[in-house]
Amino acid sequence: MRPSRTVARAALTAALAIGALPGLVGSHEPAPTSSVDAALFEHVTLANPPERQGTGPFLLDDAALSAGALDAADAFRETRSGAAPAAGGRPVPDAAGSASSWSWNEPRFSLTGIASFYDFGTTAMRDVPRGTTIVICGAGGCIERVVNDYGPSKAGGRLIDMYRPDFFQICGCGSWSGTTTVTVRIY
Repeated sequence: MRPSRTVARAALTAALAIGALPGLVGSHEPAPTSSVDAALFEHVTLANPPERQGTGPFLLDDAALSAGALDAADAFRETRSGAAPAAGGRPVPDAAGSASSWSWNEPRFSLTGIASFYDFGTTAMRDVPRGTTIVICGAGGCIERVVNDYGPSKAGGRLIDMYRPDFFQICGCGSWSGTTTVTVRIY
């Protein structure tokens, strides 16, 4: 009589499992410890031009050499100001000529409309090419993003579809909201 398929499969599985074992567990002895022969290690000389090699310490090429060295007692000072050390012994730099500033590029144009969200991790806007940098401002703040998808359709009346975390970051609304009014600056 022929064995059923279930019995045949079980027998095949058992045979494969036994064949996959590397032998009886614990039957292999560990290799004996041996020392490493010192003759296997050789002296290595780094590639230097013959005129730079010597018996002394390793010499650097001209690109790695410095113009001088600092001692522990040397002090730093601003060369253009000649600032004197302060009471603590540290020099005070003269920063009168420097001013902190930043510049913001003016947007090419701005649009105001309705934004919604979806869960695809993209920023989608119609009539704007992919890769365009935009700043989206809502009641909760502004974020800068790059348009990486097309949409939404004109029939829906929305200006932009945003990734859910971005939407709630700028909307200033509760989690029950589905849309909000935003201003999009296109750069």
